[in-house]
Amino acid sequence: MDKAATEPVRAYLTATGERLRADGCEVRTEDWGGVPVLIGHRGDFRMRWMATKLHLFTVAAPATVVTADALREFSATAMDYVLARKGQLRGFQNGVAVFPALVGSQVEPAASAWAQGGQQVKFAALSRPVAVEARSATVSAFRGKPVLGFIYAAHLRSKLNAYFPAAGA
Repeated sequence: MDKAATEPVRAYLTATGERLRADGCEVRTEDWGGVPVLIGHRGDFRMRWMATKLHLFTVAAPATVVTADALREFSATAMDYVLARKGQLRGFQNGVAVFPALVGSQVEPAASAWAQGGQQVKFAALSRPVAVEARSATVSAFRGKPVLGFIYAAHLRSKLNAYFPAAGA
């Protein structure tokens, strides 16, 4: 982890990696400009999704303070990263989703509100940003039912709850 990451941030990211592995994700850490970024990936196919396959990526990084601007920027970077790797799989019969997560010692209220406000959508790809305050394990993310991508909503809520459980869960 980077030097700015506190022990609770490091511990939360380590536990997230373990939760991803336990759910059958491929997990690795990459260096993004000197910051270690945890990346998990899994693909799921369901007939009830109109016979589509959803590639789900979880991209989590440490932050000192999670701000709305930092979370927006990280979410865009994570989406670009995922689309560069799985972009050819988007479209008919395939979808891509990403949980871009910043885990910090502090989460500003605006970052929490933005994360809970909804998912970001591109063609056959969606993003549900996550802001985590590590010490209390307080997680802010959209857990509602979207208009676009609604067939994946229950699956994404389930995975979000598994990878980023609410405090005390």
